Amino acid sequence: MSIHSDIANHLSIARPADPLSLPALTLAYLGDTVYDLYVRTVLAETLRLPMRALHLEAAKHVCAAGQAAAYRRIEPALTEAEQAAFRRGRNAHSGTVPKHADVRDYRVATGLEALLGHLYLLGEDDRIGELMRLALTPDTEPEKEPES
Repeated sequence: MSIHSDIANHLSIARPADPLSLPALTLAYLGDTVYDLYVRTVLAETLRLPMRALHLEAAKHVCAAGQAAAYRRIEPALTEAEQAAFRRGRNAHSGTVPKHADVRDYRVATGLEALLGHLYLLGEDDRIGELMRLALTPDTEPEKEPES
């Protein structure tokens, strides 16, 4: 059973919402929480840091630039349907962009959040886990050749 199913059952919701029937920004609203919860859980379970340091580390991942970088890591693994869910979110216009965020990164981050909201409503917890593992894998730079 998925997390969404548990919540829907708890609230006595007979039929969960179809992600395609919801506005893209509603999906992003849900996906933002899914992403944030996943990041905070991973950090809390893998790092032994004081609370402030833990918060600062999480902020690196949940900001628009961090989410855009995460999307680039998962992009090759996405199905056609997942790419469509991402595009819906990326192309949605919220009307405002935080002043500290690059507009391109912000749109990509919104697309990632919409994708996660979409998968959450479908009850695709395992797929969310797969994508989040890829998303949170640190970028590795190619090793440089030793100089002669």
